[in-house]
Amino acid sequence: MRSITAVLLSGLLKKCPHCGKGNLYSKYLKFYSHCPICGEEFHSYRTDDFGPWLSIIISGHIIVPLVLSMEQNFKIDLWIQALIWIPITIAVVLFLLPISKSICLSILWRLKMKDAEINKNNS
Repeated sequence: MRSITAVLLSGLLKKCPHCGKGNLYSKYLKFYSHCPICGEEFHSYRTDDFGPWLSIIISGHIIVPLVLSMEQNFKIDLWIQALIWIPITIAVVLFLLPISKSICLSILWRLKMKDAEINKNNS
């Protein structure tokens, strides 16, 4: 079994947690049902809301200090700051979302936490 470090790195790179080579995504946020390289299945791992939650938490820790720093140092009007920070925040969250979702899948894969309902229906 791969180490947790290797699995997390695979998640960060949006690669298969089993082989570390195959891509996880067929589209922006749609996982392949199986790894195109090694055939490891992904469809029974439910990432649910952890990916979006992690994206929001990380982007908040990036954006909030920048907003506060700009407010203290430059005293820019609020409407101008909104024009600046809202698109940047959206871009950061959208960039982080597939990464955080693939990290979640990698953690679930490493811990062998498949969805019980999917496994029961396949039996």
